[in-house]
Amino acid sequence: MPVARLAFEGLSRRFDRLVVLDRVSGKVESGGLFAVRGPNGSGKSTLLRCLAGLLAPDRGRVVAVEDGRALANDERRRRVGLLAPDIAFYDELSVSENLELVARLRGLPPASGRAVAERLGLPAARPWRALSSGMRQRLRWAFAVLHRPRLLLLDEPFQNLDDDGERIARALLDEHLENGGLAVAASPVSLPLPRISGELRLDR
Repeated sequence: MPVARLAFEGLSRRFDRLVVLDRVSGKVESGGLFAVRGPNGSGKSTLLRCLAGLLAPDRGRVVAVEDGRALANDERRRRVGLLAPDIAFYDELSVSENLELVARLRGLPPASGRAVAERLGLPAARPWRALSSGMRQRLRWAFAVLHRPRLLLLDEPFQNLDDDGERIARALLDEHLENGGLAVAASPVSLPLPRISGELRLDR
């Protein structure tokens, strides 16, 4: 399988006078996981949004390579799988309807979310507004992996999950890495994660 790679060099980002990221760097290749640690407010989510192409850094650059080709910023946005605590879905739509909509937006068959919903133990007919915090996190996992991305960006990936939910999520992550994918995972605490190939500590 061709190597995928993500590298970021000298990334800086401020909001008004507040410096959130100050010349941070890191890299990860196929089969590896890059861990980002730090307390709340240290810039972990901002970093992931810069890596996903959702937020432009003030300085520095992000290079994502798939199949020997560097991805343009808009292409990177479409191809990454992002899991973040603030990702929400349509209140009135069921789990299956929300995933069907996401699949259509990604150009996938509408039914493609069914298998991943079953894998994550999601209640297909229940609307987003009626989901527990743990089931909402499972749906965010489904959103992130639905299109089988090579690059996963995980912001507090096991937040609110019960033991069974965390077991399923960890199995998905293990399979992703074993199949040549790569991941960046951010958490305020140190988590036992597979195949850590690099680590960055952010401070306030």
